[in-house]
Amino acid sequence: MPDDTVTPEIAVDLALIESRIRDVPDFPHEGILFKDITPLLAHREAFAAAVDGMSAPFRAEGVDHVVGLEARGFIFGAPIAMALGAGFVPARKAGKLPAKTIDRSYDLEYGTATVEIHADAIAPGARVLIVDDVLATGGTGRAAVELVRKAGGTVVGFSVLMELAALRGREMLPDVEPHILLSV
Repeated sequence: MPDDTVTPEIAVDLALIESRIRDVPDFPHEGILFKDITPLLAHREAFAAAVDGMSAPFRAEGVDHVVGLEARGFIFGAPIAMALGAGFVPARKAGKLPAKTIDRSYDLEYGTATVEIHADAIAPGARVLIVDDVLATGGTGRAAVELVRKAGGTVVGFSVLMELAALRGREMLPDVEPHILLSV
């Protein structure tokens, strides 16, 4: 169902976007219903609608950088950065970036993970939009917010294609209002 965080002045075909997200039962493990966005990415109009809908609320925000979370946040983050006239900063899993990095760790169901950016990617005071495909438990999003702040940036928003509402990821972002196109 479409989420009410999409403002009325944003003309986005949410039905088209939602129709291009495929449910894959029991992937990657039994009992999980995976939301596959590859059909959306392959459909020019649906992909464009998603990028437009995810970037529209931030057009007047003066965004300097878009931080895209590995890996599917890269897919949306780069075109959103282009749409906003901003730079793109990949937030990668530990050990994937070649220069000096800063990092933040976060909890997973069975352990921890770390996300990092180049130490010089975000200038102090830069206005940063964080982008990902899905807001699930919120751990990666929380780590990204802390990482941007550690770099000296100001988080102006967190934009995602869809939220898995039952996992209550918004609770991990009490200080950042997520912009969500679809809540499932």
